[in-house]
Amino acid sequence: MSLPLDRTRVIEWTEGQLGPAASSMLGDLGADVIKMEPPGRGEGGRHMMSVMGRLISGLPEGPNYFFEGNNRSKRDITVDITKEEGKEIVYRLVATADVFLTNYRQQVTSRVGLDYKTLSQYNPKLIYAAGSAFGPDGPDSNHRGFDYLAQARSGLMTSLGEPGMPPLVAAGAISDEIGAVFLSYAVVIALLVREKRGIGQEVNASLLGSMIAAQSQNVTASTMVGAEFAKHDRARAGNPLWNHYKCADGKWLAFGMLWSDRCWPDFCRVMGIQHLQNNPRFVSEETRRANSAELISILDDIIITRPRNEWLQILDEAISRGADIVYSRLNTISDLADDPQVMANDYITTFKHAVLGDIKMVGLPYKFGKTPGAVGGSQHREAPGLGQHNEEVLRELGYTGEDIAALESKGVI
Repeated sequence: MSLPLDRTRVIEWTEGQLGPAASSMLGDLGADVIKMEPPGRGEGGRHMMSVMGRLISGLPEGPNYFFEGNNRSKRDITVDITKEEGKEIVYRLVATADVFLTNYRQQVTSRVGLDYKTLSQYNPKLIYAAGSAFGPDGPDSNHRGFDYLAQARSGLMTSLGEPGMPPLVAAGAISDEIGAVFLSYAVVIALLVREKRGIGQEVNASLLGSMIAAQSQNVTASTMVGAEFAKHDRARAGNPLWNHYKCADGKWLAFGMLWSDRCWPDFCRVMGIQHLQNNPRFVSEETRRANSAELISILDDIIITRPRNEWLQILDEAISRGADIVYSRLNTISDLADDPQVMANDYITTFKHAVLGDIKMVGLPYKFGKTPGAVGGSQHREAPGLGQHNEEVLRELGYTGEDIAALESKGVI
């Protein structure tokens, strides 16, 4: 069965997370992604564990999850783009490609001759995908930036946590991941446009723009009515049935009953608080909002009496009998791999790694009925070794064994 982007070639020249993650997403959809790295050391993501593992994340030593997660579904070649013979390899690759994807700054790509103006001369129908920190235009377009700074500038840090807390950071480089989603989305749209109109073009996505788009409701509220969403105050939530509660085993439940008047009678019955159903302090959305701290305290005292699994069973049984209750377990990141709903949809899946054996990786968040994607792409590729596919790719471009040996001896590859 074919994958959605079979017979699509992507040349990737990136570093870090935004660019590598975007091209990996395309690779999972079947694109032939060829990652270019400098000979010798490779791109910085290969060495991120020395920072991410010890200094920032506090994680123990182990496999380079950062590089593995951002670079599956690819082939890898090494090219010294400062040498003319190295540039010739890139230009020959671009002539065979559908997409060139980079997250280097515009001043860097222009300086080394890997900008859109130059590469489109070798392939006028090329889709040139550029990821950046702050966008392609404006006074800071050539500033360097990372996930942390995008979270800061986009307003995300000030929207997290409860009232009175200082700005907080969401772990896991979510700006890079969301930026990668938008960058790969722009690539797919540009491929569709080329299919319909026969034109190549440059597309851009940034960490800043992506994080603003991801907060569109809050941002639009600010621009249209002059106010941001209030932070969620768990102890005084305006709707106690839109809140989270701690269970006896230290795990949490979250309730999401937006139209709480409709759900209130069933909720009272399941929680064993029928005596409160018609209590004037709690009988309506308005009165529950006015007396939310009191009701939340009552619910805290009830829910803390049972471990979460017991509550899950009680709630599931009630729903099976028609109760109008909306809830979810509140997971930690470590809980996800054991969540039956996550596993049933392959949102985390087992990947057979040639070196590490069976490992758990994030799966695909979407499904196609007739052309499904696949973790690792159509060739089931784990993150490649540095220069692992030099000979394979260069022979596809017409280089002979003698040519390749000469390029190696000169340090071009």
